Amino acid sequence: MAKSSPVRNASRSLVWLGAIVVVLGLVLGGGVLFAGASFMPKLGLDLEGGTEIILTPQLEGGQTISSDELNQAVSIIRERVDASGVSEAQVSTQGSDNIVVAIPGTPDQATMNRIKSSSKMELRPVLLTGSPTNTFVGSNGKTTPYPSPAPSLQSTPTSKPTNGSDTAWVTPALQAQYDAFDCSSLKKDSTNSAPANEPLITCDDTLSAKYLLGPVEVEGSDITNATAGIATDSSGNTTGQWVVNLTFNSKGTKDFAAVSTRLYGYYSQDSSDPRSRFAFVLDGKVLEAPAMQGAITNGEAQISGSFDQTSATTLADQLKFGALPVSFKVQSSDTISATLGSAQLLSGLIAGGIGLLLVVIYTLFQYRLLGLVTITSLVVAALLTYLVIAILSWRIDYRLSLAGVAGLIVAIGFTADSFIVYFERIRDELRDGRTLESAVEAGWKRAKRTIYASKSTNLLAAIVLYVLAVGNVQGFAFTLGVTTVLDVLIVILFTHPTLQLLARTRFFSSGHRLSGLDPDALGAVYRGAAQFRTSTAVSDGKRASSSREAARRQTIAERKQAELVAANGGKDEKDEKES
Repeated sequence: MAKSSPVRNASRSLVWLGAIVVVLGLVLGGGVLFAGASFMPKLGLDLEGGTEIILTPQLEGGQTISSDELNQAVSIIRERVDASGVSEAQVSTQGSDNIVVAIPGTPDQATMNRIKSSSKMELRPVLLTGSPTNTFVGSNGKTTPYPSPAPSLQSTPTSKPTNGSDTAWVTPALQAQYDAFDCSSLKKDSTNSAPANEPLITCDDTLSAKYLLGPVEVEGSDITNATAGIATDSSGNTTGQWVVNLTFNSKGTKDFAAVSTRLYGYYSQDSSDPRSRFAFVLDGKVLEAPAMQGAITNGEAQISGSFDQTSATTLADQLKFGALPVSFKVQSSDTISATLGSAQLLSGLIAGGIGLLLVVIYTLFQYRLLGLVTITSLVVAALLTYLVIAILSWRIDYRLSLAGVAGLIVAIGFTADSFIVYFERIRDELRDGRTLESAVEAGWKRAKRTIYASKSTNLLAAIVLYVLAVGNVQGFAFTLGVTTVLDVLIVILFTHPTLQLLARTRFFSSGHRLSGLDPDALGAVYRGAAQFRTSTAVSDGKRASSSREAARRQTIAERKQAELVAANGGKDEKDEKES
């Protein structure tokens, strides 16, 4: 005998759910065996502890950092840390100038690089370049190592420079400083800074070339977007070299167009002229100083160099969230203990267990054995939630904090609410005189609209909270959003199909008094216009109770119709019979 359509659909849904569970289990199991994943979700800073990094600004003599600049730096660093996949890291200020970054667990090297590298980007024209030697030509004409030029050398330009490439910047004192500069000194400091309106002596990030650069002509803050990708040649073929593509805002586009046009003029006259080159300077070190082989007026540029996928992606993320207003260096990096610890986690789990127990007691009391569907659905939801959270901990470094645990506890009530809405719709259909199979299908059509509307509201609230909040509140919103999606999945692929199958069993379809779907216990069968078909198999007290229950379940329109009939004293009914 062929299966009916509802049974066939229910079987298909349960198979899909089983497939999803198996796939998630295989993904997590494979990650544990081959990719360093864990069956236990990672814990947040408040439950596990982590690493605390204190950043201090690098300022020129007499300079100070304003509160606005400090807050801007905090916002940028928080976005960088979140971009690495770390959840619920805490970024705050300390005193009037320091920034404290607390990260759960032990961060990987890529995350540490995002924080330690302050990524203050400057674009400066090249004045001189050469080998990284530190030599000085004395008054006797001999070239000798020299730690610092004589203070008597002229340090003021003989004429006012007209642009960043003007050789008037290169005074005798600056030339001597350039000759004597030792690139190995950059190993001691994370940054090498100079005022934006003055030249900068520095080296590339590999310390293999030395540069004398003009003043800043394009600010890193004018970069609106940065993406990592593989470069292509003029034919559209990939070169295999990783690059960082930059997009400038309107101001940056205008400034970069003016500079690239000037530098391209130098390149056209002499391609070996160092003034034809434009240096991308990150934290005082030259990432790349390519020759300007054309005027770039569309606001799009490209940084190439010794990048691999990881380094290119890290740099793109750093630049995408903006350049810091000042450079920072790491003052200290220490391991910190959990702020709450396992005792609070255990308390949260106990609270969740108590809430779950109360839900079980209520559903069994209210819905009899039908409540077992709720309990089983919660078990399946718990399994899916565990697998998803564990996979997210592995893939995006999601951390489960106490706020996240609270989100899971709240999800128990939200999930049970969906089942209650569905069950009550089925009961309403039974009161309307439908058979159980028909009541399940009709009840689902009515219930799913309410469920979808409710879950859409929950999901929207979670998304808004996640976007606007930070820290632990963001973790609560993330967990709430995940469980809301899984709740809808469970109702569609498990709860409704299970009821479709149970409706064909004799125990439930016959309306057994322990099934929770007994029409007599739910009230008299409703026949419309406030009329009820009463059963002679029940007592007068039961019949009266059922009538009150059915009357209580009437809609406003049905109640008004009943009141109208009562007011007319049955005249309408009598006229209808006579006609």
